[in-house]
Amino acid sequence: MFQKILIANRGEIALRVLRACKELGIKTVVVHSTADADAMHVRLADESVCIGPPPSRDSYLNIHQIVAACEITGADAVHPGYGFLSENAKFADILAAHNITFIGPSGDHIRIMGDKIEAKRTAKRLGIPVVPGSDGAVSEEKEAKRVAAEIGYPVIIKASAGGGGRGMKVARTEADLEVALATARSEAGAAFGDDAVYIEKYLEKPRHIELQVFGDGAGRGVHFGERDCSLQRRHQKVWEEANSPALNEEERARIGGICANAVADLGYSGAGTIEFLYENGEFYFIEMNTRLQVEHPVTEAITGIDLVHEQIRVASGGGLSVRQEDIKFNGHAIECRINAEDPRTFTPSPGTITHFHTPGGLGIRVDSGVYSGYRIPPYYDSLIGKLIVHGRNRVECMMRLRRALDEFVVDGIKTTLPLFRDLVGNSDIANGDYDIHWLEKYLAKTE
Repeated sequence: MFQKILIANRGEIALRVLRACKELGIKTVVVHSTADADAMHVRLADESVCIGPPPSRDSYLNIHQIVAACEITGADAVHPGYGFLSENAKFADILAAHNITFIGPSGDHIRIMGDKIEAKRTAKRLGIPVVPGSDGAVSEEKEAKRVAAEIGYPVIIKASAGGGGRGMKVARTEADLEVALATARSEAGAAFGDDAVYIEKYLEKPRHIELQVFGDGAGRGVHFGERDCSLQRRHQKVWEEANSPALNEEERARIGGICANAVADLGYSGAGTIEFLYENGEFYFIEMNTRLQVEHPVTEAITGIDLVHEQIRVASGGGLSVRQEDIKFNGHAIECRINAEDPRTFTPSPGTITHFHTPGGLGIRVDSGVYSGYRIPPYYDSLIGKLIVHGRNRVECMMRLRRALDEFVVDGIKTTLPLFRDLVGNSDIANGDYDIHWLEKYLAKTE
């Protein structure tokens, strides 16, 4: 087991990893920018190292500073959390060259899954169902028209190196295709430094279903069930739940088995999430995230397994602590991402939190790194915290969620709490009857 882990992140995920390390008796080091000097994870860590000014590129994305912090403090492993350097293959390679363990997959696996075109090819080879589309990058309008005609309109053009909705354009007719192709390539080049795009069939009313998987790096793989992340705004997840209201046990076992076998065949090590669009009983691979997900707590709630403990165990060479038959699903869990944003316009709302009170009681968990008097900086993601609610079934879970949202108090800044209070009372949400377009349509109607 590791002696000391450096946590290369901030906010609630840094605190989440820190708690797991403390439970395992592992010393912790956190890095922080000058803007985060008073952050909760900095206060609670065994050691802290300031690695630069507020801009991420000068601090949390500064690989050399983070490696130097490891060497100064004697950290023998790095947990990257999510975001920042968590899916940076170069970072994983540099740590390996310095004999520091990256708590995550190999640099090679990060590269494969980080390239959307190569990831799709790999998924297809591993037996994972994929969305019909181009075999690789498409650059010429003539080729784009041929592919679109073969798979049928509407189609969606996606950036190969993309994420977060950037470099994605829908073309419903051939007349739309030329502008959509040029716009997607331009956005992709500006956002990712790579203008390669590919084409897929655009599904009209899909759900976003993702499978939590783990590999031991030696040919074993397991899955921890699925999460439904269909409630999204601009391709950003807002509300996640496990298990999905749309799947039955047979479908869950089928797609879970496919994904577990795939990570085993790949020789994958650590946590990963295989994401799908799901429509009319069919799953279509869209990407694999080679890291811990923001929404991992709902999986922990229904399985009773600490996924960060599992990450650390696998990275230290201890292998998986569970077999597939050991993983049981208990009840239902929902996570709401509480952001420092206007609940209608979603404009960021940095500032000082004058009062902060979290809900409690059976089945309630709040992952947050803020406190009364804490100032939300304007430089980073606007996530304040995550409210995770667990019940014996979805009805009980929704009842607890409604009560927890009423108890949650964040004063001094605008938050998205009012949005969730609206959603929990909506009949479509209560019935689990929604898709990836539902939230944006709902918001348009309530403007």
